[in-house]
Amino acid sequence: MAALELLQKYTYKDYKEWEGRWELIDGVAYAMSPAPSLKHQSVAARIWKELDENLDCDKCKVYISPVDWVIDDSNVVQPDVLVTCEEVDEDAEFLTKPPKIIIEVLSLSTALKDLTTKFTLYEKIGVQYYVVINPKTEELEIFELENSKYQLQERFKSQGVYNFQWDSCKTKIDFEKVFK
Repeated sequence: MAALELLQKYTYKDYKEWEGRWELIDGVAYAMSPAPSLKHQSVAARIWKELDENLDCDKCKVYISPVDWVIDDSNVVQPDVLVTCEEVDEDAEFLTKPPKIIIEVLSLSTALKDLTTKFTLYEKIGVQYYVVINPKTEELEIFELENSKYQLQERFKSQGVYNFQWDSCKTKIDFEKVFK
């Protein structure tokens, strides 16, 4: 923790000026490069398709990265896939409210951040479901927020169906279709 305090802190104003893809967590800048592997992109696209095709909710939408979620002036993230029920203008530059579901597809350069820093951030902010997928091993874990803490709901290897439900909305992912 002490080492992080030595890093320069940035704001959303700084973030908007940068070239390339970045995330900002607690004022610390994280480069989103190199670009993810082809398998990473394929898994993210199939996850988006599964969530979108199975979404039973008029007020929610599914997005695939890059989409900025501006949490506050020192936190801006770009989850791989997310489901939000925030009412947004399609011309908006970013989201501002916590998504209901966030999926992060791990890559070598971001896995540690996804499993620790983002896990804690999403839990603290109140993202209901957090899904972490390892595209190389085809393993994944699904966490749900219960009493302000993430609880592991399910672990899958290559296959399995998970049903997400919140308010009057629902969707599902058939992971066999994701890893085909």
